[in-house]
Amino acid sequence: MASDIGIKYTLHNFSSGTISQPTRDSLTSLGVKFVRVQWVDLLNNVRFRVLPLSHFLKLLKTPRPGVAVTKCVFGLVFIQLVPGFDAVGEYLYAVDLSSLRLCPYAPGHAVVFGFFQEKTPLLGPNGPSFQVPLCPRTNLQQLLTYAKVNLDAQFLVGFETEFILLKSTNPIVAANNYGWSNSPALLTGTVEAQVLEEIAGALAEAGIELQMYHSEAAPGQYEVVTGPLPPLEAADALVQTRETIFNIASKHGLRATLAPRLNADNCGSGAHTHISVHGSSRGVSNSEYLNPLESSFLAGLLEHLPSIIAFTLPLRASYERMKDGIWSGGTWACWGVDNREAPVRLANATSPSSRNFEIKTVDGTSSPYLALLGLLGAGILGINENKALVARNCEGPKTAAQMTDAERAAMGITKRMPLNIEQARDYLQADEAVKDILGPKFVDMFIKVNETLVTAMDGPEGENKDVTNVRLVENY
Repeated sequence: MASDIGIKYTLHNFSSGTISQPTRDSLTSLGVKFVRVQWVDLLNNVRFRVLPLSHFLKLLKTPRPGVAVTKCVFGLVFIQLVPGFDAVGEYLYAVDLSSLRLCPYAPGHAVVFGFFQEKTPLLGPNGPSFQVPLCPRTNLQQLLTYAKVNLDAQFLVGFETEFILLKSTNPIVAANNYGWSNSPALLTGTVEAQVLEEIAGALAEAGIELQMYHSEAAPGQYEVVTGPLPPLEAADALVQTRETIFNIASKHGLRATLAPRLNADNCGSGAHTHISVHGSSRGVSNSEYLNPLESSFLAGLLEHLPSIIAFTLPLRASYERMKDGIWSGGTWACWGVDNREAPVRLANATSPSSRNFEIKTVDGTSSPYLALLGLLGAGILGINENKALVARNCEGPKTAAQMTDAERAAMGITKRMPLNIEQARDYLQADEAVKDILGPKFVDMFIKVNETLVTAMDGPEGENKDVTNVRLVENY
């Protein structure tokens, strides 16, 4: 029997599912009456403006179609303005028509993403530029262009979205108490089964590939798995997947939450991120499972993973999920073939056509643009250096946490992950290579915004944990 398993995805056989060459007639024929001009801020809040189709089409006839947005857009934390931002100035949020897709959860609506730009060019180190250093979508596009042009490296990214359906947020009451892939969690006629089927149908109508859905281990918990796309398109699709889940759950009187972990005695919810690396291999791989390009990517990822965790696990609650012994990846920077106690699991190791890295230290409170900036930026640093992979396959039976210091050292496992958000920000601030590839200003402002966000989400000192959790599930 063949050991090369799984569907072969390449840079050329995917479909982004977006609406190509939109016109008045084509959009009208699809039933579009409104267009949501949408973005994701540094808090992972999804924000949008709703434009009637007639006005959107008028905008498309202008030299730079877009909407004006205040320059403090990236510094708003609820109603607080983060130090370093003020009320003066506007950006142009220029629409990216290649991202236009239907919103089946909101009949008559389509959605489009864009890039934040200066209205008039500002003088930068490379001359006049419209680019905004704080725009996550722009920064991700620039990082991908750098990797493709300079390193001949490209990527495909897919996601597992875990979420919990709640009957009530205050008090927090799960929709059911069934378990992992358990039949009673999706009984015909139940509201949960109807919600999941409608989510599946809406994703298909939106052009997002759904690979599977099933119940997960925690009460009311489910998982939706979507197929791989190039990173920018994958991030857009994940935002829409989450919006689909939120809206269809709401339609049926439920709240869907991406909260990382609500109960210490049960499982958490992650946003496991699958990355495959494509391009010309250089150098030598010292792993039997990886080609040289994959090996250097993994080496960079493991070297800088503790430094970019602030992007992928941005809240204090995130670290309630990232613990040893609960199948969430653990707290040591390591990798292993099908090892669910390693933050990086090599999936389909013997199948070059479907092999990918599953990064488990990501949850749904993180912006997909920021998460991919961090993860890909770390891996690209490794590719750029032709970095040798020192860490060995953590194949068990001991997990990294169960090993002695000497055993970990022999495996090349030398870095522990930050154990709280304060450590995560400190690690990020101290990693000059990560700051250089992502932009020092971008990293510094993200840290300031995150500090304000975490303070707001934590609530006042001594607050009851139940009250804090209510705030969490009502916002994420």
